[in-house]
Amino acid sequence: MTVVAVLSMTMAFAEDENLNSTSSMQAYRMEVNYSKLGEALDLTIDQMEAVQDIHREFCANMMSVAAANEEARPSMMKNAINNNLRYMRMVLDRKQYKRYLLLLNTTLVNRGLI
Repeated sequence: MTVVAVLSMTMAFAEDENLNSTSSMQAYRMEVNYSKLGEALDLTIDQMEAVQDIHREFCANMMSVAAANEEARPSMMKNAINNNLRYMRMVLDRKQYKRYLLLLNTTLVNRGLI
């Protein structure tokens, strides 16, 4: 009976760890609805294509951050965000960039990443 209790407690603990890991990975998923982002930023067609390319790269970088060990995450995330912002700065005008900063910051804060 004790063995069964220990095994079931171990399985429950392992399941909880997997759920925490999955929810942690979900926080790093940065997919967005590009048409809504385009509306929010008032993007032209050319800007929309560039923003999609830049954001896809950002999504891939953030998934790499999620897969990294805890010690490497902060510097990797800082690099991913800085690269994303540098590229967006080249594509967006000042007003659009300020709105994008607000959206990105809000997203990162809401997900508990910063």
